[in-house]
Amino acid sequence: MILTTKRGIAFLSTFPPRACGIATYTTDLMKAISSKFRDSYNLIPIPIVETRNQANYDPAPLGILEIEDPLSFDTIFENIQHHKNIDLVCIEHEFGLFAGQEVKFSSFLSELYAAQITIVITFHTVLPSPDSALLDQVATIAEYCSQIVVMTQNSADILISAYKIAPNKITVIAHGTHLAPATNKRATLERYNLLDKKVLSTFGLLGPSKSIETTLYALPAIIKQNPTVLFLILGQTHPTLLQREGETYRNQLEEIINKQGIADHVRFVNEFLSIESLLAYLSITDVYLFTSKDPLQAVSGTFSYALSSGCPIVSTPIPHVREVLKADMGTMIDFEASDQLAEAVNQILDDTPRLEKIRHVNLQKMVKTSWQNVAIAHVNLFELLIDEKRDMLYSIPPLNLDHMFRMSTERAFVQFADISMPDLSSGYALDDNARALIAMLHHYKLYESQEDLGLIEKYLGFIDYCMQDDGTFLNYVDIDGNFTPQNKQENLEDANGRAVWALGEVIGLASILPERIVKPAIKLLERASQHALVYYSTRSMAFTIKGLSFMKGKNYKAIIEVLAERLVAMFAYESTADWQWYESYMTYGNSVIPEALLAAYESTGDKRYRDIAYQSFDFLLSRIIVDNEIHVISNKGWAQRDQPTTPPKGGEQPIDVAYTIIALDRFYRHTKDENYKNTIRTAFEWFLGRNHIQQIVYNPVTGGCFDGLEERTININQGAESTISYLLARLKMEAYLSENLS
Repeated sequence: MILTTKRGIAFLSTFPPRACGIATYTTDLMKAISSKFRDSYNLIPIPIVETRNQANYDPAPLGILEIEDPLSFDTIFENIQHHKNIDLVCIEHEFGLFAGQEVKFSSFLSELYAAQITIVITFHTVLPSPDSALLDQVATIAEYCSQIVVMTQNSADILISAYKIAPNKITVIAHGTHLAPATNKRATLERYNLLDKKVLSTFGLLGPSKSIETTLYALPAIIKQNPTVLFLILGQTHPTLLQREGETYRNQLEEIINKQGIADHVRFVNEFLSIESLLAYLSITDVYLFTSKDPLQAVSGTFSYALSSGCPIVSTPIPHVREVLKADMGTMIDFEASDQLAEAVNQILDDTPRLEKIRHVNLQKMVKTSWQNVAIAHVNLFELLIDEKRDMLYSIPPLNLDHMFRMSTERAFVQFADISMPDLSSGYALDDNARALIAMLHHYKLYESQEDLGLIEKYLGFIDYCMQDDGTFLNYVDIDGNFTPQNKQENLEDANGRAVWALGEVIGLASILPERIVKPAIKLLERASQHALVYYSTRSMAFTIKGLSFMKGKNYKAIIEVLAERLVAMFAYESTADWQWYESYMTYGNSVIPEALLAAYESTGDKRYRDIAYQSFDFLLSRIIVDNEIHVISNKGWAQRDQPTTPPKGGEQPIDVAYTIIALDRFYRHTKDENYKNTIRTAFEWFLGRNHIQQIVYNPVTGGCFDGLEERTININQGAESTISYLLARLKMEAYLSENLS
């Protein structure tokens, strides 16, 4: 159902300008939820401060909780009650935050509970071996809250075994992380004057528990083997420590540096870094060093952020690290073991292939903990706990062409990507450039941007380059512009059909495009159409029909009719009462076939084409729309006639979702059937997290789209086919953003 009101969610936590990890965590979580579900929630911060004179916050609708003032708890409770639209209170908990006020905090929870306000508590610290007082404190919290969130399975196990908390009252949601931006590493190294350096780094609020000296004592051995090493110590001194002791700890570190004679290999960056700056530093880090000497530290945001940036890690074995850091992600060392740290760092720095492999593994494994995915996990939990569970409405991301430009060289659109950077060794494909041309034409139709024209001409020029003297197309071109042997090894019918589709789209926009673009497209399509009846691939015929439907003239109409008749004959031969399809199997790009028949009807007026288009498309939708989610046919095992439908096990491709959305749009515009319109958003939200693993497929940071949805993971490379497919789907959504899609 469509959402008519926003849930009111209050977050009781520390917030910036207070410099602490929980403040950063809560801010990032709220931003992520707001970005992913802005029409679904009203998020209200309740800042926790020690004293009123420390408060420097924007107006807080529910007030500010002053820990040293017991009456402040009563004020916050009364404000929550009076607000009337608070459905849930999420409390970011760390025992030190409520030190001295445990009894009042418990009373506050009991009042919320009595008022039937749902409470979720996130434990940022879970201490093993609790004494009786701590046991009682946690038992009281568990009694009043609906769910306890922890960030590691280890923390959950401790709550169950040591605190006797019921397992069904505990949810594990990993610490959120930021998706790595697409960066030019060399440019970033130059910006920070680190070119030709091997960069080690650590970050966070400085204090003795960080044990930075462990690395400083290891540096001479590292420098001996890797003389270009530079160690970055990123972050300010912890504000509580600064207030109590000043810069004593930092001064101690500087004394060690001077005694060790390593000043040229250490750099302090004494700032509370913005996320942008932090991620930039992590993007150039060759090895990240996490040297906490607190064996009870339950979780580390700094460790998570470094992993999610792809950094190889050398770390001490706090519980979070023991649970997450596997051998293919870095190395664990003992606490305060400088000799082990030096050996581990040198082994990684001296093995470039291993370093790069670790970077890829870490990026792949940690994408599931992105703030976008953590927001989805929290929202799913909130909705389960609040009465009257509803379908969530995902926010549609703004259009972002960054990855389109990033993947486009002077020649054309690069075929594959290495994570978010173009893999130039993969060369180019006609397939991708035809799709890219269509996408940019659709974008130009909406915005008429001059930048679009540059890409349109580039992609059209590549199609021209791929046309042979006989009017057919080759598909594969290497980075130097040579046609590759792959062209002789594969069937190129579909690629030829896609080229015709793209050329037709150019002609369809002749009224707004410059003549220098339209004229060459007409000539290319005239030459290509001479071979249109040579190809019998189902999808090639469908693409060709779509392309020629933009052309006027008896000859083109005759070609469309011949191709449409072939599809009709295939349908008549293969379909049964239980299998309304053109082949005895369903593979990729299925939606394009019924859509093409509907286009043939629009060009010829033959109602048989329309009727079969409806039959087959509705049959396809019955197979791929399940429980209000789209599950396109998996390339792990195509759908077969006379075989039972099985749940998807991965292998879902963005191109299939995009083609389905394009077809839904055409069928809705033709029929005005609300079911088609409503399914458009259902299908599009597959990219945003409405899928079987409840993770994003579109990357809003890079503007790229991940290459595929597997059984439990996604393929984090953001190549041509997936990125262009997302853009095609996203452009179709523009027409529906202001409509009431349910």
